[in-house]
Amino acid sequence: MTVDPLALFPEFYANPTIQTLAPVRRWTVSGRLGDDPASGHKAPIDVRHLLEGCRPGCQHEGPLRGAFTLDSTCLMSLGELVAALPKAANHAYYLQSHSDGVVVVDVEPDCPPDLAADLLRLPGVLWAETSMSGRGYHLVMPRPKNLHDFPHAAHKRVLRERNGWFEILLDHWITFTRRPVDTGLAGEGPPTRFASLEDLYAALAENARASAAGSAGEIVTDEDMPDIPGAHDIVAAVVAGSEDRRKDLSDFDHDRSRWEFSVLGTLYAEQVQAMNLHAGMRQRSYSASDQAWLLYTAAVEVLPKRAKHTETRNGRPYLLDRAASLVADRQTRAQERSVGDV
Repeated sequence: MTVDPLALFPEFYANPTIQTLAPVRRWTVSGRLGDDPASGHKAPIDVRHLLEGCRPGCQHEGPLRGAFTLDSTCLMSLGELVAALPKAANHAYYLQSHSDGVVVVDVEPDCPPDLAADLLRLPGVLWAETSMSGRGYHLVMPRPKNLHDFPHAAHKRVLRERNGWFEILLDHWITFTRRPVDTGLAGEGPPTRFASLEDLYAALAENARASAAGSAGEIVTDEDMPDIPGAHDIVAAVVAGSEDRRKDLSDFDHDRSRWEFSVLGTLYAEQVQAMNLHAGMRQRSYSASDQAWLLYTAAVEVLPKRAKHTETRNGRPYLLDRAASLVADRQTRAQERSVGDV
């Protein structure tokens, strides 16, 4: 049976903003990776590898693998994607707001309905659709004019509302369902909480700390793990002590990245206690680099392996960089508390 996605989702493909993004080769599909059964159908796929595997007898046949680059090595234009996979259940796009000129307000399924409706009424929405869950929304909007009024937030990939009810995606994957929002869901009248995207951005940016990702780059980690006194005992205590406190993937709507960072936070809380104990016994302190390595080692033990873990960030394994990012974030929080107590 011939499938014409342009006829099934005419509003999406005819949308001027989507048409502007269409030629950019950062499009693929999201799905469940063969080596990552818990990916929740949200992992961006290496679509070039997928299409090679579709050819009979091709050596690339096998489980799906995640997109590991943000160019035509793994991705393609929207036109190429539609032609190659007309039956695709979704379209994933890697958004880069500085070059694309747009951001995405991602409204989570647990956002209070009145707040969600208020966000849907924001002026200037270029494309609005329901998310994969059917209970959240994606709002494509022009990049806020006050983006650079908040230097500490301008280079963040995501700005999240403190309750996790919505976020602004600046440099991030977005999975388009192509299902437009029912216009009746927004209600009538102007929004009451935020008059514009600029107001919304300012509210999130003002609450944002200095980028933990930037601070993570200041934590230098050697190519190999150094000899850290008590490392084995600390990691064992962290893994055992956190077992009953780690949240489930379902608590994060199967968003693996958010869930992993939550697990890192839980591990770190246990790690602080274990480090303090061993620091007192050994009369020594643990550097930020030591803490990142210890956290990384514990994370490798408890987190299921997935393709993304083979990637690198800041010249080191993905999970090690995430660990360094969390250590940097916790140090920033501690410094802010100490300043506030003065």
